[in-house]
Amino acid sequence: MSKDEKKSENDSGEQPEPESDQNVDVTGIGDENAAFKITADKVRKFPQSPGVYLMKDAAGVVIYVGKATNLRSRAGSYFLKAAAIDTRTADWVRDISDADFIECESEVDALLVESRLIKDIQPANNKILKDDKTFPYLQITTHEDFPRVEVTREPLSSGVKLYGPFASAGDLRGAIQVLQRIFKFRTCSLDIEANDERWRWFRPCLLASIKQCTAPCNMRISKEDYKKDIRRLHLFLSGNKKRLLKQLREEMLVASKGLKFEEAARLRDEISMLESLDRRGELDTHAQPEVFYVDPKKGLNGLKKVLKLDETPRSIEGIDIAHLGGNQTVASLVKFIDGLPFKPGYRRYKIKNVKGVDDFKSIHEVVARRFQRLHDEQDAFPDILLIDGGKGQLSSAVAAFETLDIQPPTLISLAKQNEEIYRPGESDPIVLSRHSFSLRLLQYVRDEAHRFAQHYHHILRDKAQFE
Repeated sequence: MSKDEKKSENDSGEQPEPESDQNVDVTGIGDENAAFKITADKVRKFPQSPGVYLMKDAAGVVIYVGKATNLRSRAGSYFLKAAAIDTRTADWVRDISDADFIECESEVDALLVESRLIKDIQPANNKILKDDKTFPYLQITTHEDFPRVEVTREPLSSGVKLYGPFASAGDLRGAIQVLQRIFKFRTCSLDIEANDERWRWFRPCLLASIKQCTAPCNMRISKEDYKKDIRRLHLFLSGNKKRLLKQLREEMLVASKGLKFEEAARLRDEISMLESLDRRGELDTHAQPEVFYVDPKKGLNGLKKVLKLDETPRSIEGIDIAHLGGNQTVASLVKFIDGLPFKPGYRRYKIKNVKGVDDFKSIHEVVARRFQRLHDEQDAFPDILLIDGGKGQLSSAVAAFETLDIQPPTLISLAKQNEEIYRPGESDPIVLSRHSFSLRLLQYVRDEAHRFAQHYHHILRDKAQFE
């Protein structure tokens, strides 16, 4: 759990949940309040299951709402000596004259119920109310072809559906991870349009591989089917779990009768996961796997700034070399437009004039062949030419343009070991954050060039072996 998430949990005013079911000890607490001791006895009979507890004063007014994985243990912690001296509870814990609870099926359900109750009841001692703009919300966009689900502390005022505020960013992210396994929504910041065919060539992130996202960024799901999943998510978040399960069962039956067995199986799995939601994940183990996704627009804007360009680049070409012990050396050229792969622009080359293993000469040859042809046919040069490698590979590309006496486009290389960017005439590399969108876009181009070169090399090698 990150420091920010721990701080968020502390800001909520909620005590840490005891690791085990502790005995209630009210010695020295609330001696003047007989109802306090009666409530302590009442809490001993709370169920040991997930839920939400409500602490009330002598007038029956709810003064605090909290969630728990174990209602008896968490609610009982307010009647321990520690609660009377804890700065988060000392001011109000003696006012407790009654307690109630709402049992929930899972931690995720408890988190959502707690958020709704705090918002509706506005208890005096839930500190989230003092400045709820600093607390996280679950935000679902409504104006996009493929709505995104986000955690934000600065929610938009329009074009979104909001849930929250929530007391803990960590718990909210944990809930999203659990729900994402069921509804498979996207959490990235990509601007995906349903009618933009270029997205068919985009590489989805790891979430698609582990089946936690339906990958609209690769057109693997239609706009209509994706929005159907989002409507189901809205239904669940609004507390209509039973209604949602009934709807899914009806859809599964229709799909089965229509012999759409794949769709019926998917619905069956969703029903099963919803019914066993409490076993699908823990809120305090919410760490998401490393997700490598590229935001084309942010990547291009970042490159304009990093490379000090006059205009935002639109076209990038990447070159890579592949060989096996010096045999069947080939080169690949991939083309990206507006940050997305443009496969009609891909090219592959057999290296003709280089013997043995010599990446430098191979790069010189392919750059010379590529840009001599573009020059002769008066075709547009790319805004950026990316060479896979370090200073040596970049120098070979520069030498090719000097041989042709042609002014090169913006020319850079990306060294894989430390992901450093080199530019002609500059001895020191540009070092970007591993999380920057501009670096991720260059890595995407570089990796795609490598993949395409290896693919061509394997074709030639298999052909030679067959012959």
